Amino acid sequence: MIKRLRIGAVIPARDEEDNIAAVVRALREARTVAGDPLIDDIVVCDNGSTDATGQRARVAGARVVNQHTPGYGIACLTAIAALADVDVVLFVDGDQSFDISQASRLHDAIAQGADLAIGSRVLGRVERGALSAPQIAGNRVAGFLIRLLWKARVTDLGPFRAIRRAALAALDMRDTAYGWTVEMQIKAIQQKMRVVEVPVDTRRRRHGKSKVGGTLRGVVGASIGITGMILKLALRPARPTPEE
Repeated sequence: MIKRLRIGAVIPARDEEDNIAAVVRALREARTVAGDPLIDDIVVCDNGSTDATGQRARVAGARVVNQHTPGYGIACLTAIAALADVDVVLFVDGDQSFDISQASRLHDAIAQGADLAIGSRVLGRVERGALSAPQIAGNRVAGFLIRLLWKARVTDLGPFRAIRRAALAALDMRDTAYGWTVEMQIKAIQQKMRVVEVPVDTRRRRHGKSKVGGTLRGVVGASIGITGMILKLALRPARPTPEE
């Protein structure tokens, strides 16, 4: 718990047996300034792995749920449903691409009043080779479209993020695949939630190949999913805010 907020971590993972244990251990070892555990609950969704991802996550100290239908969004939804009663949900990838100690930046932003805190890789340091050219280009295009359509500045669709659980429930997340991250950001903008970006550093995967930037199928799927979600939300009226 940090600043009276209980924090639950969600890790969607598929075939990350060489990375997942290190991520889980880093979350368990993360501490507040006072020396208390930063994370109160950790749930890994094993999204149809063909390796020992689930077993290694469990041994490292996470609770593991299984979702055999492939998709980033549905893996997140499955893990969220299994979370304990927490105030904040932290999303982090299971590939060791992020410095888990920087989760405190996201938590501090929430504690200071943000509804959604996005870890922006663009604002932080990026290790050479950590992001592929299609990932960089896709981020720029998505950011441009969001600024054009909603007049909101977005530098990154980064998966390392934290959101108040009440805000997450209000967003009524539906996407089951690559459109998940941008759906969250745009819906939060539409509902006039307080969204902030904080810099986070990005490094190359320690093991394996990226499911998005590392394969043609991933690049094409992500491009279609993200662009399609932006257009879908642009054409659909936003839900009224409570004040309206």
